[in-house]
Amino acid sequence: MENTTTLKPDIKQLMVENLMLQITADEIGDAQLLFGPGSLGLDSVDALQLVVALDKKYGLKIADPEAARQILKSVDTMAEAVAAHIQSPPAQLQPTVQAL
Repeated sequence: MENTTTLKPDIKQLMVENLMLQITADEIGDAQLLFGPGSLGLDSVDALQLVVALDKKYGLKIADPEAARQILKSVDTMAEAVAAHIQSPPAQLQPTVQAL
């Protein structure tokens, strides 16, 4: 199981590669805001790309816009969401009953 410490460098690298940032992964702070004033300066297109990248790499699906705002605040918040997703048990499949 991965924890947030091991996830953060991976998420930063994912950001640099998918968002074509002009900075290195090492230049992104764990708690640095990604959107809004005083942030890294990402926009709504970047947010969409991050949602897709997190889904592809970790299987984390973010369908709710409010959840996306909370999860995509910083590398810290993304790492926490990914770690929680990875550690959650898979959904149990309900057996189906076939009619004879």
